[in-house]
Amino acid sequence: MGRAFEYRKARKLKRWGNMARVFTRLGKEITMAAKAGGPDPDTNAKLRLLIQNARSENMPKDNVDRAIKRAFEKDTSDYKEIVFAGTAPHGVAIVIETATDNNQRTVANLRSYFNKLGGTLGNSNMHDFIFDRKCSFIVNKKDGVDVEELELELIDCGCEEIFEEDDQIVAYGEFQSFGPMQKYFEDNNFEIKSFKFERIPNVTKTVTDEEREEVEKLLEKIEEDEDVTNVFTNME
Repeated sequence: MGRAFEYRKARKLKRWGNMARVFTRLGKEITMAAKAGGPDPDTNAKLRLLIQNARSENMPKDNVDRAIKRAFEKDTSDYKEIVFAGTAPHGVAIVIETATDNNQRTVANLRSYFNKLGGTLGNSNMHDFIFDRKCSFIVNKKDGVDVEELELELIDCGCEEIFEEDDQIVAYGEFQSFGPMQKYFEDNNFEIKSFKFERIPNVTKTVTDEEREEVEKLLEKIEEDEDVTNVFTNME
């Protein structure tokens, strides 16, 4: 198993702190998807998958319905996806994805976290060379499906790595392979449990236990911010 598997295993050990934060993040993503592509999941592929993500996180249907309706209310905040990057103590690279309706507030908050905890907020693309942007899918395994044969078929869709995990199949591909991979799974009647866009480090940074503790303090502060949707680092 390759780098994506090892990265995923490490990420599973660190999740959002509580369900309210998960629901807030998903709600924003659903609202943005509905506003961009319409409220009908049958014709809006991204919204369809986000609703499935919400189900896998046990997000109540009422919350999902409200998030979709919010996209078309006149007084709804106009959320935008903005990426930030910075350097934590001891040279650890950080990339932060946000969904915000007030960029100035988000910038000010993030800068204060970095300044107080020994890091530096930099340019949004400063770590592009460190992270590879990938898409990933988790689908239920179907009876009679051979994963090696499935991998051969998915290669044509841009899949780079595939493996089994807990009676499910996890598949990784390049960021731009999202559409072809989604189409393959749906056309072949695989049940997609969830999908993600991830940034996987191709260069990692080794730190001591003491240094890790310092970096974790900054990461925890960033992740507590309600505008933050995802945080990626190259810390081993």
